[in-house]
Amino acid sequence: MANFSKSNVPRFSVDVYQNEYLPEGGREVNAIVTVTSTGGGTTGGAPLAGASPSPSYIPGRAPTAAVVVMVDCSGSMDYPPTKMRNARDATAAAIDTLRDGVAFAVVAGTHVANEVYPGEGRLAVADARTRAEAKQALRRLSAGGGTAIGTWLKLADRLLNSAEVPIRHGILLTDGRNEHESPEDLRAALDACAGRFTCDARGVGTDWEVKEVTGIASALLGTADIVADPAGLAADFTRMMEHAMGKEVADVSLRLWTPVGAEIVFVKQVAPTVEELTDRRTEAGPRAGDYPTGSWGDESRDYHVCVRVPEAGIGQEMLAARVSLILPDPAGGGSPQTLSQGLVRAVWTDDMAASTSINPQVAHYTGQAELAQVIQQGLEARKSGDFDGATAKLGRAVQLAAASGNADTAKLLAKVVDVVDAATGTVRLKAKVAEADEMTLETRSTKTVRVKR
Repeated sequence: MANFSKSNVPRFSVDVYQNEYLPEGGREVNAIVTVTSTGGGTTGGAPLAGASPSPSYIPGRAPTAAVVVMVDCSGSMDYPPTKMRNARDATAAAIDTLRDGVAFAVVAGTHVANEVYPGEGRLAVADARTRAEAKQALRRLSAGGGTAIGTWLKLADRLLNSAEVPIRHGILLTDGRNEHESPEDLRAALDACAGRFTCDARGVGTDWEVKEVTGIASALLGTADIVADPAGLAADFTRMMEHAMGKEVADVSLRLWTPVGAEIVFVKQVAPTVEELTDRRTEAGPRAGDYPTGSWGDESRDYHVCVRVPEAGIGQEMLAARVSLILPDPAGGGSPQTLSQGLVRAVWTDDMAASTSINPQVAHYTGQAELAQVIQQGLEARKSGDFDGATAKLGRAVQLAAASGNADTAKLLAKVVDVVDAATGTVRLKAKVAEADEMTLETRSTKTVRVKR
């Protein structure tokens, strides 16, 4: 493990957990890479609203972060009428959570996107006056029109990129399906926004499409969740904004270098959620590629890296991959900063006990990735009427959740199936399942528990 830091960024560390021993002829090396950021995030930055001014923010200085809140104002937000009021209250709560000095805007989303505050293609800078003005402007929000989320994202992108700030973040709320633009239009908007800002997405009620909301969050490296009861929006928006305000470093990449003859099989984030990163690789010089990780505050995440190496004889060893955390030069044109490094090794042995032992971290997260997959497959089978397939997949999910100690997922599964024996995965599908319970399980299926070390 190596550590590098500068005074203006948190300190990053990389720890590699693996069984480096391979049998003769063995070629596949698996490792869990734990990345930890400390000393920044929630301990740094400008003060929260109402707090005493911090030396890190002086009125009149350029902002260091920008946030755009996108609020669904389609016609369905009027059913029930309290839903629109809850959305206004939630947005006001998010605005109250902004730190002084953060640039922000509010967008109303229907089949088009409209600026609510401050308007004219600008961002406001958070202080007591602008927060009050923004909350006043929210009173004009009313429901009417369709849903074209791609237009909301494109407007948020234009607003966020009008500010010279390192942290750009979006919060998106929808209550319905994206019916007024094609899936191709939404995908094009996501492709255009990817890497330019992160975005947390929330579905309120039960009339929205889980795969749309989770797809938005995945493409933009944010979080996704359901708020089944609109009355819970304000608390959820406050938590989301607090999390966004804790970010201090953006655009951190996981760079993997491999020697001649070695290749990356896959890279995926496995904690706190499962997120496939393999196809997001961008080349970074000879035999090196970068995988995006988004923005960081004070937090820790785990990544599963699988490398295929050339065959070698007993007693030989090699560096299978070098893992580096890379921060681009903020001024552009200069050299990127290496924040931390770790090594993935391969050693060939004829000791069967050593070469067949599975590293506990690798085993745990392989199970967590399978858990997410079988939940999604099981729910899909249930929707299509394949009840035997659904029972088998969701039974396996119950077994995996119990074995790994993922109590939250186990509780969600118990609302969809009757558990006969968790250890063997013996379950019965419930005859009636509340739509909100099924959607919650699907939306949160990728959430994992950390391995006990």
